[in-house]
Amino acid sequence: MSETANKETAQVLKPSKEQLEMELQRERYRKTFFGTLRSTIFTLLVVAAVAILVAVLLLPVLKIYGKSMTPTLTEGSIVLSVKGSDFETGDVIAFYYNNKLLVKRVIAQPGEWVDIDKEGNVYVNNQLINEPYITEKALGQCDLDLPSQVPESRIFVMGDHRSVSVDSRSTAIGCVAEEQIVGKIVFTVWPLKDFGRVK
Repeated sequence: MSETANKETAQVLKPSKEQLEMELQRERYRKTFFGTLRSTIFTLLVVAAVAILVAVLLLPVLKIYGKSMTPTLTEGSIVLSVKGSDFETGDVIAFYYNNKLLVKRVIAQPGEWVDIDKEGNVYVNNQLINEPYITEKALGQCDLDLPSQVPESRIFVMGDHRSVSVDSRSTAIGCVAEEQIVGKIVFTVWPLKDFGRVK
């Protein structure tokens, strides 16, 4: 009697072919799932590392503070900059000054003469420059002896909001040296209403 019971128990415990196939499929799925998960995590880590390297080395992402560049850039805007040293008049650049990051517009290149009249008209080499990016002209905080020549390896910069911007018109900041420059501001990514190239 006990032998028969043992045989019946052994038969009950023996898995069927279908059960074995299902278990095999489950094991394959588990291996595939964890393999895919591991691969996805690795890919995301690589992408994040590359994005950080690109952001630090090539395209620094900056947040704008203050109102010296309105209406071109508003406070809280998030912008992309491109590293480099080849800047043209009219470009918007970011540079270090006293451990702060300032954003201003290139007005004059090394060796050029800058003059600003009482109404805020800006002359470079005795030519009035066209400034479609400003909404108001002002002499602002200017303690320079004008006209003033831009020294070698430096550039003269001004904010677009001339009445509040402290820039190369002030001897406290002066002309910007090449080694201070982080890069050229090229694109606004936030807020969405300003999304696009910086002009």
